[in-house]
Amino acid sequence: MSEVHTNEANVDPKARANEKRSGMSSAMPGIFDGLAEQNLIRAKESIEKMKIASGAINDALREAYAANARGAADYAAKVIEFSGENTSSAFDFLTHLLGMTKPSDILQLSAAQGCKNFTATAAQSRELWELTRKVTAETADPIKRSFASALQKAA
Repeated sequence: MSEVHTNEANVDPKARANEKRSGMSSAMPGIFDGLAEQNLIRAKESIEKMKIASGAINDALREAYAANARGAADYAAKVIEFSGENTSSAFDFLTHLLGMTKPSDILQLSAAQGCKNFTATAAQSRELWELTRKVTAETADPIKRSFASALQKAA
């Protein structure tokens, strides 16, 4: 009897616990392996979808930035064009004014120039406003399309 008792005393209790766990774990790996594999597949699919979405967003931002840059250049060119027209108009007015001798002619020319300036400024403002609307739409369209596409894919 003492031999049996000595053998049991020499057995490590941790080893016995490990034996019990190993018996349980041999039945469980199949379940956990399947779950882990499914989660890994889902994670890879999600990462791939995020890569695609990120690329689409980058493309949309690049397109929007390019449209905005073109629009800003067009707007600046238009402002410079208007500045040249307005400067030319002012010099024409001054040239005509220098040739005037009667106060009534000066007043008439000044009134005509004021009316001409008002009409030109209104037309220029309308043109700049339309250009601004166009640039805004061209800048926003790629972003709106990308967002709408992302929403459709998510749904």
